[in-house]
Amino acid sequence: MTQTIAPRVRTLVLLLLAACGLLLTTAGPASAHAALTGSDPQQGVVVDKAPDQVSLTFSEKVALSNDSLRVLDPKGKAVQEGKPFEVGGTTYGVKLHSGLPDGTYTVTYQVVSADSHPVAGAYTFSVGAPSTTSVSVSGETAGGGVVGWLYGFGRYMSYAGFIVLVGGAAFVLGCWQRGAGVKPMQRLVVGGWLTLTSATLLLLLLRGSYTGSGKVGDVFDLDLLGNVLQTKAGAALVSRLLLLAAAALFISVLFGAYDKREDEEKRDLTFGLAIGGTVVAAGLAASWAMAEHASVGLQAGIAMPVDVVHLLAVATWLGGLTALLVALYRSDAPIESAAVRRFSQVAFGSVVALVATGVYQSWRQLGSWSAFTETRYGQLLLVKIGLVALLVGVAFVSRRWTAQLADTVVRQNKRAPQKERVAASASGSGKSKGAGSKRAAQLARQQAAMDTARQKRTRDADPNRFGLRRSVLAEAGVAVVLLAVTTVLTQTEPGRTEEDAKAAKAASSSSSSSSASAGSGAVTLDMSFDTGGTDGKGVVTVDFDPARVGGNEMHVYVQRSNGRAFDIPEVKVALTLEAKKIGPLAITPDRIATGHWSASNVQIPMAGDWKVAVTVRTSDIDQTTVSKNAQIG
Repeated sequence: MTQTIAPRVRTLVLLLLAACGLLLTTAGPASAHAALTGSDPQQGVVVDKAPDQVSLTFSEKVALSNDSLRVLDPKGKAVQEGKPFEVGGTTYGVKLHSGLPDGTYTVTYQVVSADSHPVAGAYTFSVGAPSTTSVSVSGETAGGGVVGWLYGFGRYMSYAGFIVLVGGAAFVLGCWQRGAGVKPMQRLVVGGWLTLTSATLLLLLLRGSYTGSGKVGDVFDLDLLGNVLQTKAGAALVSRLLLLAAAALFISVLFGAYDKREDEEKRDLTFGLAIGGTVVAAGLAASWAMAEHASVGLQAGIAMPVDVVHLLAVATWLGGLTALLVALYRSDAPIESAAVRRFSQVAFGSVVALVATGVYQSWRQLGSWSAFTETRYGQLLLVKIGLVALLVGVAFVSRRWTAQLADTVVRQNKRAPQKERVAASASGSGKSKGAGSKRAAQLARQQAAMDTARQKRTRDADPNRFGLRRSVLAEAGVAVVLLAVTTVLTQTEPGRTEEDAKAAKAASSSSSSSSASAGSGAVTLDMSFDTGGTDGKGVVTVDFDPARVGGNEMHVYVQRSNGRAFDIPEVKVALTLEAKKIGPLAITPDRIATGHWSASNVQIPMAGDWKVAVTVRTSDIDQTTVSKNAQIG
């Protein structure tokens, strides 16, 4: 039976790892956790005079470097002067050279948000009149490429190592103290420590390149590493390494002196290890809470300890589940049904804590029911909730098997000392005979090995134990995928931040449009579109200036939902005055820059309520037409 199960286990593990790799690979660059909410000059605007500086406003505080804000002329030459600086609040600026000529300028930014994630983007504005530009902004991303993938993999492995280390140790100390002398359990916990330590060192090396150039060659740049150590994320990683040194001491005591103590002597040591282990585990969990989502935004003082409890609950449940799986499949020492029942109780308490803290975190990060479906964070959170529900359902099945589990192991354990005494007797009699002592000892060892194998076959033949093994294996499989989804979730912009940024940009755009309309008679139309492709959602904006009969300047801007310029192959515009049966008048604007098209001397033959139809093509086969009416003339 064991021989048929082992290949299935290996196959399932490989499939789950492949699924997790797919999740991490398709996650893409880390989404911005600080969103651009405004700029001066604004995106796509045409100003009469070159500004003295460019300023950007974000949804939260960001960290700047010398190259965080750049302004490029139409030929791609940098025209900013000096280092970026903080204007006030969450607004940051950079000075420009004086006497800039007319043309289209590109503003690029790459900063680090307060919750440690890189943020990058670009937009254009024009001085005097729009012009062609050699600058492409479509590639402006942060946290992407090989370095971004490696960083995401490091994050996944660090979470996995933490869960196995903390959960495995808690399982041994709280549920199955005999497991301290079991080699597979020792290897599991030590493996968790090694994984977390290696992943933390990898993240520390990658951090500078991940938030900067994204080049593999910069991974071992000592200057970048020195800069990282001065940041909040760097301090959190270093703190984690120091706590891992304390965790190494805890592991050596748990699997060394603790295992050798008698039952009476273990009581005091168990209490001390429990206190020390809890402090170290909470400190490790805090190294995430102090540098990521929980550390910024709404109620940060409450969110950080809640996040620590959440991580500890996850580790106790899933790490203990992994330890139970190893005990059921890899350990020669039988695990008692009482130990399984104790873990079942601990897991139930962990799930309660997990749900309570998860509800608070969801409210804090989303803020509205609509964010569940309208933001990527909310959609990933729905997937996570579904996986947790599935995991709880499988755990319920495991609890049922646990309740039916026969104590065959206990009876076997009672017989084991008798067999040991027989073996010892045989060994002793062998010694008395002198020359036959080695042979007697060898026979005793063979008999003991045969007895152990017989016990294992009897244990594995128990249908309740076999059912428990399968259900625990299924739980572990779901847990692996759940961990991958959680890793991607921690790299995704919270729904509340995304919606607040959209609202701020919409208010800014509306204010700007109203001001422009009042001052010059210009008309601005915003239309959402969805071509139905994999990347087909966005907003198209059409400007007519001065929106009167005769010649007009028309500008078309295409943006993604997050406000970034949308690089699409084609845009067409058609004007129709249905009351006079004029049109459609086809207009094919010229591409000026990524997400920006323009047409000059667009003739409006008469005043009226004109229908402006815009055809947007996002791929060779995906396109759509959206329209809106505007009073022109």
